[in-house]
Amino acid sequence: MTRRVIANLLTALGVALLGYCAVVFVQSRLFQMKEERRLEMALPRAPSPSLPDPQTGALVGRLEIPRLGLSVMVVEGDGHADLKHAAGHIPGTALPWRNGNTGIAAHRDTYFRPLRSIRAGDAITLQTLSGTYTYRVLSTEIVGPRENQVLLPDGHDELTLVTCYPFYYIGPAPKRFIVRAEKIPAGT
Repeated sequence: MTRRVIANLLTALGVALLGYCAVVFVQSRLFQMKEERRLEMALPRAPSPSLPDPQTGALVGRLEIPRLGLSVMVVEGDGHADLKHAAGHIPGTALPWRNGNTGIAAHRDTYFRPLRSIRAGDAITLQTLSGTYTYRVLSTEIVGPRENQVLLPDGHDELTLVTCYPFYYIGPAPKRFIVRAEKIPAGT
């Protein structure tokens, strides 16, 4: 009798966990579709070269890496709520329409999993209401979770993508996977 009760409890727990995962997945997809529509509706207007700083959770733009088939909406902020549904612009780093190092983070087990196949020379585009910015991947590296110097500006306009590493690690990952890319001037 006890085995049957335990088996039924474990089955119910498994179904509940699968249901939770399904709900999170659907909510994430719906959020991405809604923000994609919001960006597309706002884009026909003339780009604004100087946008105000977005509020936490507000749309920043869409990041795409064509070779990897990666396309994800980017919001302001890197908190749990922000990264649950999108990639997040890391506060304290430059916004794409400003000079400096733009930092964007996302979870390795959702939007940034394709980064495991990125390589030097890959193109990255970041489409915002202020315009579309193109970057070329320079390098990747693996660092400790507290090595924030990768987000510091170095006098060039660049993009730094951050996700946890190893990609297939179960639980909180011990390292960070960093992608460094240089901004390509418009018209080149």
